[in-house]
Amino acid sequence: MFPLFTVEKHPLSLGRSSAVQVGIPIEPLLRFPGDFMKKMRVISAAVLGCISSLAMAQTTLGNSSVTLYGLVDVGFTHVTGGPGGTQNNIASGNMEGSRFGFKGNEDLGGGYRAIFTLEGRFEADTGALSNRPASLGKLPDRLSTATSLGLPAALQPAVSAVAAQLGSTIGVNLGNSLFDRQAFVGLVTPVGAFTLGRQYTPAYLATANFDVMKTESSLALGQLVAIPTSFDIRVSNSLQYGLQKDGLSATAMYAAGEVAGKASASRLLGAMVIYNGNGYSLGGGYNTRNNELGEKSLTTAIIGATLDAGPGTVYGQYASIKDDHPTGLSVIAPTLVAGGLSTTAANLVQNAFINGFKQNARLFQIGYRITSGVHTISVAYNSMNDRRPFNADRSSYGAAYTYALSKRTDLSAVLTHLNNKSPSQDALGGNGYVGGVSASPGQDSSSMAFTIRHRF
Repeated sequence: MFPLFTVEKHPLSLGRSSAVQVGIPIEPLLRFPGDFMKKMRVISAAVLGCISSLAMAQTTLGNSSVTLYGLVDVGFTHVTGGPGGTQNNIASGNMEGSRFGFKGNEDLGGGYRAIFTLEGRFEADTGALSNRPASLGKLPDRLSTATSLGLPAALQPAVSAVAAQLGSTIGVNLGNSLFDRQAFVGLVTPVGAFTLGRQYTPAYLATANFDVMKTESSLALGQLVAIPTSFDIRVSNSLQYGLQKDGLSATAMYAAGEVAGKASASRLLGAMVIYNGNGYSLGGGYNTRNNELGEKSLTTAIIGATLDAGPGTVYGQYASIKDDHPTGLSVIAPTLVAGGLSTTAANLVQNAFINGFKQNARLFQIGYRITSGVHTISVAYNSMNDRRPFNADRSSYGAAYTYALSKRTDLSAVLTHLNNKSPSQDALGGNGYVGGVSASPGQDSSSMAFTIRHRF
């Protein structure tokens, strides 16, 4: 078994998304992205895990409560460029991943509160707890063809076996966890909030905050980096400290890998700082994770800003993605040897996949968002510059429109086009699901989605 992918949405959304993840239990993004929580209109609303609960906990003294909440998002999608050609689907999670949850807080007196959040996902189109992309387990050709990986064609059967195993883990919440999105408990104190459990990571929260789409829809930045994912969206076994004071929001996280005898293995560290001023915001986030051997693996650094301009707001962000020791691939050679392949050949295949899944990229987004009464219009341009030898660059652009029928219910229309520069092979998904891969290297993908979303 090759535990490379443990996926969620997508690709990206603060308190919202579900995205693909590579090598760490977390949801299209990427869509930056996935399984894409609450409406974020300003940065102060972007208070991740413990901070969002901190705001909720600051209610009338003596008040204790448990709240049931959720969101149902489902609509029609028309996507071109896939392995089977154009697809028309009814899909859950176009704008945000459908979910339900419980939040509780208890006043302990003296400025202290106990809080918890339990949040699970579901697919409104099928009633299931998980989903897979239209391309199912297909990997990009550059990661599933022996010659593309620099191996002799004679090793294609071994490469195909590894690619099939890795591909079988691409999807959202394939383990059918009940509270896959969030599950934590914590204590709010006069000096900040401390939470423990499964939570959103600091870097993901930063990129979600500065994404003009808030990780919603196929137009989110995270849609460009779904396979392999460039963001650890959520992480289990984490301890997070959060502070919110005036316009400043900050978090710091430690997530234990829980590998016996090797404390550094699979460990994640992260931090985020965002300042919300009068008509502007700026900040950044950072995650670094070790692989199962304790080697430094996926490291993501983001800086971003917003600026009120004219009737709307300009959004911009820049991210650096680096991974020299991809997670979950050290078992490839032993598994192939157990299947009868020679040790030399097995090591060649393992090293080729490790090299193929390494990352060195730069992400960029610029966008503009206008809200006027019940109307919200967003436009965005996203770019991914692949600095690896593959040079699998890609970019996307499009527009989104949302009409609010009420405070709880809205209708949305999103049109996005993705340009793949060969050998890039991305396909567009949504906040709550992974797009997968296009039909062939260099094949572009377009998405048109019409969605109804209700919050409760």
